[in-house]
Amino acid sequence: MNREDRRAISREYFSKERLAEHHYRSFNSFLTRGMQEVVNEKGTIDTDIGDKEDEEPVHVELGDVRIVTPRVREADGSEELLYPQEARLRNITYAAPVFMEMSIVKGEGEDERVVDATETKVGRMPIMVGSEKCNIAGFSDEELIEIGEDPADPGGYFIVNGSERVLMTSEDLAPNKILAEYDTKYGDEIQVAKTFSQRRGYRALVLAERTRDGLLEVSFPSVSGSVNFVTLVRALGLESDEEIVHRVSDDPEIVKFMLENLEEADVQTEEEAIEKLGKRVASGQGKNYQLKRANYVIDRYLLPHLHEEGVEEEDVRINKAYYLCRMAEACFELALDRREPDDKDHYANKRLKVSGDLMKDLFRTALNKLARDVKYQLERANMRNRQLSVNTVVRSDVLTERLEHPIATGNWVGGRSGVSQLVDRTDFMGVLSHLRRLRSPLSRSQPHFEARDLHATQWGRICPSETPEGPNCGLVKNFAQAMELSQNIDDEQGLKRELASMGVEGIPGIEGVEPTASADD
Repeated sequence: MNREDRRAISREYFSKERLAEHHYRSFNSFLTRGMQEVVNEKGTIDTDIGDKEDEEPVHVELGDVRIVTPRVREADGSEELLYPQEARLRNITYAAPVFMEMSIVKGEGEDERVVDATETKVGRMPIMVGSEKCNIAGFSDEELIEIGEDPADPGGYFIVNGSERVLMTSEDLAPNKILAEYDTKYGDEIQVAKTFSQRRGYRALVLAERTRDGLLEVSFPSVSGSVNFVTLVRALGLESDEEIVHRVSDDPEIVKFMLENLEEADVQTEEEAIEKLGKRVASGQGKNYQLKRANYVIDRYLLPHLHEEGVEEEDVRINKAYYLCRMAEACFELALDRREPDDKDHYANKRLKVSGDLMKDLFRTALNKLARDVKYQLERANMRNRQLSVNTVVRSDVLTERLEHPIATGNWVGGRSGVSQLVDRTDFMGVLSHLRRLRSPLSRSQPHFEARDLHATQWGRICPSETPEGPNCGLVKNFAQAMELSQNIDDEQGLKRELASMGVEGIPGIEGVEPTASADD
C-alpha cells in the first residue's frame, strides 16, 4: 500500500464522526432502548390510597416513553426549535421534552378500571450535541455555518445553562464475574472469590473467603459479618452433603477441603439454615419475623443479577447456590495453586461506562423521584376529594431538575463527583483529547502503583503516553487513536444459541440446535 492510499484510509478513519462516536452510539442506544427499559423496570407507581375501609385502591401504570428534539419555551408561551449555538449564547439548557403514557387505575382484580389515561410531558432531558435527537444531526457544512455552528466541532457533549459539559468515560471492574485473589492484609493465607453482582442499577459485592482454618464464609450486603458457606447453600435449597460437594468439585483435594467444612456445619436442613440466618439478620425479633426477614435478605441482596423475569423463586435460589459453589471452587483452586489470582488491572476484567450508561443511572434515580412525587400528589388530591387526573399529578420540573443538576455540577448518583466536566476549549486537539478521556474510580491520594502502571492489555486500546503528571498520573488515561469501543448488547438468547450450535449441552431454554462443531473444538 503506497503513502497516498494510507493517507486516504487515515483521513476516512479519523473523520469527525469517528472521534466521538463512542459517546454518540452509547447515548443513542440510551434514547432508543435504555429509557424504555428503565420505565418498564418501574412498571407501576403504587399509592397508599385504599388502606382505609370503604376506599378503592389506586395505582398508576407507566407505558411508552418518547423524546422529541430540543425546544425552548419563549416568554409568550410558544415553543420553538432550539439550536446548540443559541443555547450557548442565551445561557440555557439544550434539552428536549420527554413524554410518557400514564394511566390512573382504580380498584383491584376484576374490578380494575382506568380513571384517566393520557400521554403527558414528564420533564426535559439534556440532549447530546450531534446525537440522533439533536436538531443539527445530518446538517451539511453549509447549513451548519448558516446557523452559526462550527462544521469541525466533534459534538459528544451537553449544553447545560450555556456551559458545555462532557461526561467522562469511567473505568470499573466487570460486574457479574468471579474474581479470585488473596486477601492483601494476610498475604497468601486467605483466599477470596468476589463478584460485583449488578442488576437494574443496584450493585452488591458478594465475597466468599477461605479463612486460615480452612472454613468458607460468605459476606453480602445487609448481613453484618460473614455467614458460614454450608449454612447459606442449605438455606438456598441445596441440602444433601453429596450434592453440595458434587456442585463444588469432584477433585479429590477439593472434596477433602469440603468435607472439613461439612463436619463443622451447624445445620443439616433448609429450615434450620433459614432459622439460623434469621437469628443473624433480625436478632431479638419474633420467630416469624426472623424467617420472613431471612427469606427477604437472600432473595433481595444475595447475587441479585441471577434474578430473571418469569423464573420461579425456587429455581433462582438453586442457581444462587450453584453460583456460590463455583465461587468456593475458585477459592480452593487458588489455595491449591491450580489457578493464578485474577489481575484486577487486566482489561478483560474491566468495563467502561460511557455517556449512555451514566445517563441511564441518572434517569433511573430521576424517575424514582418523579414516582414518589406522583404518589404524594395523588394521595393529596384524593384526600381533598378532587378528581384524579394525570396532568394535574405530574410536575415536570421534578424530573428535569434531577437530570440537569448532576450534569451541571458533576455530582453523580452514588456519591461520585467529577463525572461531568467543562469541555477543554484551549484548542481543537484539547477538545478531542477531552472527549476520549477515561478516568479510574480509585482515590488520587493513595499510591495504587499497579493501577497506575501501563498494563500489557492496554496495547492498542489506551494511549501509553497521554496521562497527566502528578496525583492523577496513570489514573486519568486517554483512548488510543484507532480504538473503537464495542457496545454491550444484552442478547442472551443469541449467545445461548451460539453456544448450543457449538455443541455445548444443557443450556436452559435452548433445545434442538444442530451443533456446528464438537465440544472439543
